[in-house]
Amino acid sequence: MPQLIFFALVGVAAVYGYRSFKKEAQRVSRRVREAEKEVQNHAQGTLVQDPETGEYRLRKD
Repeated sequence: MPQLIFFALVGVAAVYGYRSFKKEAQRVSRRVREAEKEVQNHAQGTLVQDPETGEYRLRKD
């Protein structure tokens, strides 16, 4: 019985680790695609709208 609990915990940890890795990989991939677009367009940065003032500013990473 203890072995079953141990393997269940290892399985849960593996699933959690896989999901975390997948989420981080998607975030990094999205950032790389955005950087490639900026290089192609010869842009100096990406503008984002400030929700409070409505002004556009350069995105701060």
